[in-house]
Amino acid sequence: MTDLYPAADERELLRQAATAHTAAAADVEAFLRRLPEVPDPADVTEYANLLSREERARADRQAAADAAGLLLPSLESE
Repeated sequence: MTDLYPAADERELLRQAATAHTAAAADVEAFLRRLPEVPDPADVTEYANLLSREERARADRQAAADAAGLLLPSLESE
């Protein structure tokens, strides 16, 4: 018999991944709030690092959602 709901541990992993993604997005927002009018090369580097971290966290969240049974059809048109 197939379980209709994901195991509790998969849901917890998904919650943790969502929390990490939220934190990474909040860090991007905080950076943008303190960004000077004319960014210097260090600002560009920091922004790139923050975006990379946010994208990894988003991908981890999606993988956890998939593992928890929340598979979504592609949003891209064919």
